[in-house]
Amino acid sequence: MKFFEDIRVGEKSELGRHTFTAEDIKAFAGRFDPQPFHLDEAAAARSHFGRLCASGWHTACVWMRLMIDYRRREDEQRRARGEMVAQLGPSPGFRDLEWLKPVHVGDTISYATEVVEMRPLESRPGWGMIVVRNTGVNQRGEAVISFVSSAFVERRERQSQAS
Repeated sequence: MKFFEDIRVGEKSELGRHTFTAEDIKAFAGRFDPQPFHLDEAAAARSHFGRLCASGWHTACVWMRLMIDYRRREDEQRRARGEMVAQLGPSPGFRDLEWLKPVHVGDTISYATEVVEMRPLESRPGWGMIVVRNTGVNQRGEAVISFVSSAFVERRERQSQAS
């Protein structure tokens, strides 16, 4: 992770993409969101979705996986260059979650994040807070998921205090 001081509002990251298969959709739904339109093609055809679609929670979980993988790759590259890696602290939550369009079998969703706000934290010296808008867009350029999340990010001053 970059240190708080190295992050800028407007900074965008392309996290990766994922193609949703019928098997993936049914497996996730079977464990976590067992509604008929996520589990059965015939039931889905009779629903307002018209065909099998992924759970919104599935689309959010894929975002999380891609975000973690992206951060790991970035950290490995920083370490390989001999740079220090900042700690990413916990997330105090998210807001404004919207599932904008259904994700159907065969849809490939490209996920991205953009820093929309940041502030140092007086209550937690050595840490800053970043706020990011996270999005997923299908292969037709249609937004399918959007939410705002926040996370604590280590500041350089915390690193120098620890030395």
